Amino acid sequence: MRRTLGIAVAVTTAASLLTAPPAHAAPSQITFDLGVSTGALRYGATGFLYGLGDEGIPDETMLAALKPQVTAQKAPDGLQHPNGDALKIAPMFKRAGGREIQIYMQDVYQQWPYENLGINDYLAKVDTMTRKVVADPYRSSYVYVPFNEPDQIWYGGNLNGLLADWRTVYRRIRSIDPTARIAGPGFAAYRSADLRTFLTYARDNNVLPDVMAWHELGDDFYSSWHLHYSDYRSIETSLGISPRPISINEYGRISGDLGVPGNLVQYVAKFENSKVDGCLAYWTTAGGLNDLVTRNNQATGAWWLYHWYGEMTGNTVAVTPPSPGGALQGLGAVDANKKQARIILGGNNPASGTYDTNVQVRGVPSYLGSRVHATVWGVDNAGINPSSGPYKVTEGDFTVSGGQLTVPLTGLKGQSAYQIILTPDRDLTAVPANRYEAEYGGLSGGARVTYGTNTGYSGTYFTEGYGASSTASTRFVVTAPNDGYYNLSLRYSAGAYTNAPANRSIRLRVNGSNVSDVALPGTANWNTWNTVTTKVYLPAGINRIEYNAYAADDRDAVNLDYLDLAATSGTVSAYEAESSANTLGGTAVVTTDAAASGGRYVGWVGAGSANTLRFNGVTVPSAGRYRLVVSYANAEVVGDHAYNNNIVDRHADISVNGGTAKRHVFRNTLAWNTYRTTVVDVDLAAGANTITFGNASTGYAPNIDRVQTAAVLG
Repeated sequence: MRRTLGIAVAVTTAASLLTAPPAHAAPSQITFDLGVSTGALRYGATGFLYGLGDEGIPDETMLAALKPQVTAQKAPDGLQHPNGDALKIAPMFKRAGGREIQIYMQDVYQQWPYENLGINDYLAKVDTMTRKVVADPYRSSYVYVPFNEPDQIWYGGNLNGLLADWRTVYRRIRSIDPTARIAGPGFAAYRSADLRTFLTYARDNNVLPDVMAWHELGDDFYSSWHLHYSDYRSIETSLGISPRPISINEYGRISGDLGVPGNLVQYVAKFENSKVDGCLAYWTTAGGLNDLVTRNNQATGAWWLYHWYGEMTGNTVAVTPPSPGGALQGLGAVDANKKQARIILGGNNPASGTYDTNVQVRGVPSYLGSRVHATVWGVDNAGINPSSGPYKVTEGDFTVSGGQLTVPLTGLKGQSAYQIILTPDRDLTAVPANRYEAEYGGLSGGARVTYGTNTGYSGTYFTEGYGASSTASTRFVVTAPNDGYYNLSLRYSAGAYTNAPANRSIRLRVNGSNVSDVALPGTANWNTWNTVTTKVYLPAGINRIEYNAYAADDRDAVNLDYLDLAATSGTVSAYEAESSANTLGGTAVVTTDAAASGGRYVGWVGAGSANTLRFNGVTVPSAGRYRLVVSYANAEVVGDHAYNNNIVDRHADISVNGGTAKRHVFRNTLAWNTYRTTVVDVDLAAGANTITFGNASTGYAPNIDRVQTAAVLG
């Protein structure tokens, strides 16, 4: 989490730790054995410490597209940071599919390192926190973390003191919450001898943690993770303790790892191959998924690595890297139902330079055939800037000989990550880099890929299974460079199908909300393809586009080939906050700022119910749901910290035509003259409307620059 100088040991740059091989070096080899299953995907590396700030921070779409598993957040009403309260982020995290929320209980304290007011003071706080958890509707999803880095904080050099207080706090939590799951000890690094002593004491006093937790924040992770893991499991065995789930609830070095795909692939691969959970360390700002998300809704290069990870399905397979503690690592999975295998690799870690490797695939299953098609994608390090997204490196067909094939890769970048998708050799066209092929998308319900004998499709195949199904779904995760209207062009076929009408339709869902039932005229047969375009307003950044079966009959019996995305024009109306047509209440005032649209904005909104900004005359042609695009600035911080910027995500209560206000949280823009946009859906009446911004709490709303309105469908 947050490091003191005493434990920031041997932190070096990635380049000094793991360097690229010289240009003349022979290619390395990394092997994936599809015939040796290592179990179901856990997705455990997709965890965050303070990755979530408040409701909607980050955008739920950004979170859900990663298949999140674990997040570690502050204690209920804790003072350590201004956001990240475990109980407040729980509804969004669970909606996004999250599994477990760890509560850093010592974060109830304000100071770092935590002020030590004695065990009795802490126990009183533990009582209060635990009772709040017990009363919470998500109680079963929480895991208590009583101590954070106790080897450095409160108990440095005093292991016996920690053991006694662990037993006291553990028993107090269980006395209030008998079903509590408790994680510990939470050491700042892997400490073999101390863990043995801790586990021996915990076993003998019946206070064993339900989840074993420690941190991996140093250079030694790269060379020694496999040694840490095997040593810990051997300690359990020698003490007769049943295997505990392991949570590395802080991982990644203070510099060189966060946001860097080629570094983070090491953690993803090693944690998944060991079937443990991990949370990215909190080195920067809360609410940005630890540098996977930038601005409001935009992905860094590392976000795409975790999205690839979340899109893997089936079982993981045995991986043999060039060496267990070496630079190049990988993760593989094979899905018999989808007839696909996916591989993620990378991790040479040079700041510059390239490397070559041969990807050997063994145990190729029969359903992939004697010839296999491979598509290779890369994603580069974008730092904390928005990524342009994955790009196609190469694709080709490979003959399987003796159950194996080799994909040679050259010129790979050390800070980049790579994905390989293996399918049967059914490709009819190259896979365009800017096209979203349905067979590579996220499938659920009855949707499937069969790699049969159809013709006329693009890429390697298509998705089917919409006939006789009301659950089939194909999900595309797309990037919109800017806020605005986009044409979603869906290529499909809709041939004759028993009891189905000639013309079909399918339900379009965008970012979790149903948008429209798209009419799909029938095609001559299942090998004839047509394209239908829907114009939709999308926020800048990542968007989830789903085409879902929805009917009890077969009016939605179609096959889907691909989705193309293209920016287009549409009607967008803008309203400046400083306009004389608006109404300012209380302290709200127009202020000059050259960086704002029109050179002015409205500030001092909120901190009392009378201090409001009301936009008048927001006019739309017909009643319905509209996107309200709010341009704002917010750079409020609380206190001081050596590296965590204690940002405040201000909120505003937004009311349409005097109706019930809807709260929206605005991610910090990190500078008062930096304006970002966020999109809020509002229901407007035909004609003129009023939209009021306020904040009746003690906090202010952000500075409001302007709003724009756009119909959801263009």
